[in-house]
Amino acid sequence: MTTALPPRRWLILSHAFNVDGRAESVTITDKMPHLMAAGVKPVVLSSVMGTRDTRFPHEQLLPWGPAGLRFDLRHLLARRWDRGLVYRVATLLISSVLAPFIAIERLVGGLRSQWSWALPAAARGAALIKRGEVDLVYSTGGVFSAHLAGLWLKRRTGCRWIAEVHDPLVFPGAALTSRHERFLARLESHICREADLAWWFTDGALDAARERHPELGTRGIMVLPGAEPPVVHTDYRRGDLCVLGHFGSLSPTRSFAPTLRALAALLARRPELRELLRVEVYGSALDPVAAQLLDSLALGDVVTPFGRLEFDAGTGLSGRARVMQRMQQVDVLLMLHGDTAECPQYIPSKLYEYFWARRPVLALTHHNPQLDALVLAHGGRIAPSTNAPAIEAALDAVVERWRNGPLPDVPVPPVTVGEAVQRIMNAVDHG
Repeated sequence: MTTALPPRRWLILSHAFNVDGRAESVTITDKMPHLMAAGVKPVVLSSVMGTRDTRFPHEQLLPWGPAGLRFDLRHLLARRWDRGLVYRVATLLISSVLAPFIAIERLVGGLRSQWSWALPAAARGAALIKRGEVDLVYSTGGVFSAHLAGLWLKRRTGCRWIAEVHDPLVFPGAALTSRHERFLARLESHICREADLAWWFTDGALDAARERHPELGTRGIMVLPGAEPPVVHTDYRRGDLCVLGHFGSLSPTRSFAPTLRALAALLARRPELRELLRVEVYGSALDPVAAQLLDSLALGDVVTPFGRLEFDAGTGLSGRARVMQRMQQVDVLLMLHGDTAECPQYIPSKLYEYFWARRPVLALTHHNPQLDALVLAHGGRIAPSTNAPAIEAALDAVVERWRNGPLPDVPVPPVTVGEAVQRIMNAVDHG
């Protein structure tokens, strides 16, 4: 006698669904083929920021609050008109009309603008559940409003609710100084107490949530999100220069500055390497401190910021495809973790794409044993992001290894999205 599996009609709440270049979008959109292969019949509710998916029912909803409406309309108009004169005039008019209402909203609520997307998502979700079209609610983010809508639907309808928490909502030791931060702490508490299943992307994040909320128990799990195979494949060939590539966002909390300081120290000690070593930066501009250092340390001939890659009409490759192609061509992939208190609880999602590129990884990490173990298991090298001599030594070792011959592709299997979905399905069916 076989045991019937739970129904597979899932409502997926994702504010940033199908938004190109957003990590929180890729995390869920890459799962969709695997979920459907497992028998899930999805209905997706998202904001208007991304493109509409045609493989399944996908409804795009505008938020009901003025700040959220302005935020989402900017993305919608930019996608339709680019960011030229028409866009600037339209956004100026929208901002002017909504400004007094935004001021009232912030004064009364104190939450970030995306909160109000939860209102139409919950209203539409409740209607779908009432008509019997949905048996399970899956909130994912990223943007916290998806979880807020999931919570409201759980309470209103009693429908089964599972939550995918991308970034921890609360960090240990952080003072809850604003209304928004206190709200996120309460939301985490509700997820831990009321969700039928919740998962985080690192052991550190799960352990911290369970320590704050022991009632989470076995309903909380850790799932590595993984990544999909690259859409283009390029063979690596050693060139005349040792090229390190960094792909992904930079910010004051994930700064390129420590890398530049270590690089300057290495070149001061071994000036002959200036003719051999190049560093390419893709995905964003340098953070402000790094941008100043690039000039003051005179590294402009060694470090090149390329910014965001866009669609190339000549090759027909999307920006994401061009990024994946370049990842497979550089000698070493550079990953920055930052040096903040959040680091023990997060792993940059770009790491899983790095693994698919098969190139060796040099990771500058901060107090995250799980991240260190992943990099080392995939043939990479680590250095503490706050230890300048260690970073310099790691860069030196990379160049010396390259001088001895081509750096072979890493044979260790990458972490896949299919594995993540299988872990989720097992937990949903048997947890």
